[in-house]
Amino acid sequence: MQSSNHRLRDMEQHHPLLSAGADVETAGNRTLWFIQDSCGMVCATMTWFLVLYAEFVVNFVMLLPAKNFWYSLLNGATFNSLAVLALASHLRTMLTDPGAVPKGNATKEYMESLQLKPGEVIYKCPKCCSIKPERAHHCSICKRCIRKMDHHCPWVNNCVGEKNQRFFVLFTMYIALISAYALGLSGMHFFTCIKLQWNECSEFSPGVSVLLLIFLCLEAILFLTFTAVMFGTQIHSICNDETEIERLKNEKPTWERRMRWDGMKAVFGSSPSLLWCNPFTGLRLRRLMLLTHGRRGGSEFSV
Repeated sequence: MQSSNHRLRDMEQHHPLLSAGADVETAGNRTLWFIQDSCGMVCATMTWFLVLYAEFVVNFVMLLPAKNFWYSLLNGATFNSLAVLALASHLRTMLTDPGAVPKGNATKEYMESLQLKPGEVIYKCPKCCSIKPERAHHCSICKRCIRKMDHHCPWVNNCVGEKNQRFFVLFTMYIALISAYALGLSGMHFFTCIKLQWNECSEFSPGVSVLLLIFLCLEAILFLTFTAVMFGTQIHSICNDETEIERLKNEKPTWERRMRWDGMKAVFGSSPSLLWCNPFTGLRLRRLMLLTHGRRGGSEFSV
């Protein structure tokens, strides 16, 4: 498509007028984001299963049989609270639109609304027929162009992008914390049971208890290693105002990079506070009630 005023090219480049706020979707067309990818759904289900398994072992093998009531209460309240925050962060990452560019917005009317100067060039994604904002990349799994796409994570069955990076960072942080906590509790439990009889440490048989604890420790070590590295990588990317895709492609920044704290504020919002650690921020009960009225539409469910 070409006119005397502007040109449209099918290339992965961007136009400066297409900022993060350039979105032709109206409030009435907002969708509940859920990617229908079989691999991602399996990985997300496995994540929940492993976290719930850790909850089972910590509560029913280690804490409830313990003779010290306050030890069980305090550790149980702390561990279970962190697990709830981890699962809530996972849900928010999975069900939040990561910053998808509307499909098929490369229309004549929308292009004219940009009020381009003569000779200016804008670019269209040939895969989803959308005009690409700056720093947007196409995800072959989500089948959409995602603003500030960092990567597609099968464990959350979603892309990590402009609108859900905060929840992904919280997810990796809380999983790392409960993994380290589970390792600490397992070590104390082994030490206690070696001094006492194993039959007095748990309602399960010694053999079953040992197997459950060994599997929990292996799971915790793997999760702690993976999520701690991912958490550090995400914080580094946010502070440098650079996504993982941009780093791997060695793209030269065409945008003005934010300072470190400005980048953190852009992702987490406002000034540093405990609210940064809250995965329930911005969640509205009305949106949850609308889930029951969803209908399928493309790669996500519409609400």
